[in-house]
Amino acid sequence: MNSKARSIVSIDGASGKRPVAISNWLLSVAFLVFIMVIVGGITRLTESGLSITEWKPIMGAIPPLSEADWLAEFNKYKQIPEYIEITGPAGMTLADFKFIYFWEWIHRLLGRVIGIAFAIPFVYFAVKRAIPKGYGWRLTGLLALGGLQGLIGWWMVTSGLAQQTDVSHFRLAIHLLLALFILACLVWTALDLRNTSSGFPRPARMTGFGLVVSVVLFLQLLFGAYVAGLNAGYVSNTWPLMNGQLLPEGIDYSFGLWSAINNDPFLVHFIHRWWAWVVVGFLVVLARKIRRQSRMASVAIHSAFGVQILLGIATVMTGMNIYMAVLHQAVGALLVAATAWGVHDLGRKSRTSIRS
Repeated sequence: MNSKARSIVSIDGASGKRPVAISNWLLSVAFLVFIMVIVGGITRLTESGLSITEWKPIMGAIPPLSEADWLAEFNKYKQIPEYIEITGPAGMTLADFKFIYFWEWIHRLLGRVIGIAFAIPFVYFAVKRAIPKGYGWRLTGLLALGGLQGLIGWWMVTSGLAQQTDVSHFRLAIHLLLALFILACLVWTALDLRNTSSGFPRPARMTGFGLVVSVVLFLQLLFGAYVAGLNAGYVSNTWPLMNGQLLPEGIDYSFGLWSAINNDPFLVHFIHRWWAWVVVGFLVVLARKIRRQSRMASVAIHSAFGVQILLGIATVMTGMNIYMAVLHQAVGALLVAATAWGVHDLGRKSRTSIRS
């Protein structure tokens, strides 16, 4: 028996099929997280996130079933600042409330579905002792991150229930970035397991350049979340200039530069708009580095950032058209997955070259 065959047998006892099955399961969960990010974007853009004012992890899966139930939920919503100061004076009806409630309910329901879709197969594979050595703790960590994401989601919602008419953009950023981090981890772990079944038992490592690319992309995603949380996309509908200027007027520096960077919608929009080109530069280099090893990953990275740039410009120039904005968030999630794929392949290439 050759060394490749021995490495596969030692993992599964008989064949390398189960690591592939676990990989496919993780990619399926990653797809659900992708859908969750899209629905989260719709929830944000339709101002639906505060429509459900209570957190009931079990009973909350059941929506209002009677007119009396709907009126009870609507009355709870009427107690929060968003209704008192914005939607109430605008003449919100029960039908309007049902619309925003639907999107928040779907968002939370998807969270429950993802939890079940991860937990049940995880227990099954664990009972069958099919999880390769070294991956049990990693999968446990992913399960814990999923639970933490639910808690952070509610923590985010609570920031808009008492004193302000919207959720904290800092908490929204944490919520979105954790979802994208989970997506990247799912993709990375699935790829490691696929490589395991192909005779590469050692997982890919994070290279120095891969870490730099990840940080550069992280900053862009952070400011994208700030743009969403501060409604900064509405401050300008022109491109490449913002309201006729490169650096727009109206930036509030009264609390210092650091405060402006994190809180001013004009400056946040400006940074998100132009840091994108820094991201593109690093992604081009990443794609070139892995092109010979994985042409598909290289093409995925180029395609994702190309479409994302065009969608970002279109979102701005259409005045935050909801379809464009949702597509922009969706492709952003695909860009995260493609980048994770590329950085993983770079790490596998580096480890392979070291071993050889």
